[in-house]
Amino acid sequence: MENPDDRKAWIEALSKAPADALRSAFAGTGPEPRFSWLREPEIAAMMVRGRTGATGDAFNLGEMTVTRCSLKLDDGSVGHAYVPGRDNEKARIAAICDGLMQGPRADEIRAAVIAPMSAITARQRTDLAARADTTRVDFFTMVRGENS
Repeated sequence: MENPDDRKAWIEALSKAPADALRSAFAGTGPEPRFSWLREPEIAAMMVRGRTGATGDAFNLGEMTVTRCSLKLDDGSVGHAYVPGRDNEKARIAAICDGLMQGPRADEIRAAVIAPMSAITARQRTDLAARADTTRVDFFTMVRGENS
């Protein structure tokens, strides 16, 4: 099995990928492998937590809807997925990709699905940061004579 840090990265890429892009990339990998459900896709709510100043105390920010599922591929690999929103198909594809990444097709899935999805989410993150940067205000302090 791959390094757990790598698994975290590919699960994140699959989760954050736009559904249409994920479907398209996965469709290009050939026939879908056979699997059995361990947990069929189900919609749930998940608590989102935040941190004050990104490093302070954690607090409950609110809930978000997620779709989760687990499956077992015929080769014995188990795939899991938690994706934002209410998209059973995206969760199914993400779980299949997670399972395939743990087997002999890992390099193929990494090249055809994971790498493009990682690139898309990195580009989205950069675009969001650039838009947020346009609203930044630089504060400065002027030294006045009577403060000396």
